[in-house]
Amino acid sequence: MIEEHKFAPFVRILGKGKTGTRSLTREEAAQAMGMILDGKVRPEQLGAFLMLLRVKEEAPEELAGFADAVRTRYAVGREIRADLDWSTYAGKKNRHPWYLLVALCLASHGYRVFMHGSKGHTPGRIYVEDMLSLFNLKPCESWADVDAELCRLNFAYMSVDSFCPPLGEIIQLRPILGLRSPVHTLCRMLNPLRAPASIDGVFHPAYGPMHQQTAQLLGEQRNLTMKGDGGEAEIRPDAECLLQWVENGELKEYDWKRIVPKRFVKEAELDPQVLLSVWKGDVQHEYGEKAIISTMAVMLRLLGDESDEHDLLARSEKLWESRQISLFG
Repeated sequence: MIEEHKFAPFVRILGKGKTGTRSLTREEAAQAMGMILDGKVRPEQLGAFLMLLRVKEEAPEELAGFADAVRTRYAVGREIRADLDWSTYAGKKNRHPWYLLVALCLASHGYRVFMHGSKGHTPGRIYVEDMLSLFNLKPCESWADVDAELCRLNFAYMSVDSFCPPLGEIIQLRPILGLRSPVHTLCRMLNPLRAPASIDGVFHPAYGPMHQQTAQLLGEQRNLTMKGDGGEAEIRPDAECLLQWVENGELKEYDWKRIVPKRFVKEAELDPQVLLSVWKGDVQHEYGEKAIISTMAVMLRLLGDESDEHDLLARSEKLWESRQISLFG
């Protein structure tokens, strides 16, 4: 008689049917993710586990437990200060990743921004990691690299493949499984450096409360989830945006107003060089610059500026106009 695999109970909890299925507790989720990270799960078990979670929809307690397991096994191991944790895992399809210029602008004014993400899991999308070389940047391969870059430029990017390889491998299963898995959400919530402020984007508004509640369970004091352009943390200047906050451990939400009344036409082609040209001030891009200003205003709010929307936008314009172009590119 074959002995039951130690991971089987976690699959059974999720797959007992409409009346028997339940969510994992935070402790069970931590145990399950721990086994996955430790390589103690068979491939067929991993696929079943991820897709059962996908069908049920992950619960905040499960995501918090998964994060517990990751943080235990892949701790940074050194004190690295960042003001803002910015997760970027969706990639952009119809617009340039203008939010990268927001991060670089903030960095040029002294805010320490740590960005993390993944690339290549969805064809036809532009990922920040592929844009870094335009600005004489490259992905960090170690936490020592992150520390050095933050001290040198106030900006650092690291792929999940470098700081937690098993999660990077699971993200790349998307074209095999045909669906995103809860790991895509998990990575957004990790805040590896425990920055006091963190930001992530969602494509489907229904996921917002899940992100909020997970951040609350993980003890985040200032966290923002937004339905950004393409699922990234970027405000569309021609549409209202629901902002879902954790402020001092409390959940709040409100709409951020559009700053232009017209709808912009989608661009037929996305030339990465446009990002660099806009950063250098060589060309003007109405949509891009409006997206930058509006997104930066929200970031300032997240970083602690309690001014009203009008003043935040005005300050954002001044920061953009006075960015230190020579630092990046």
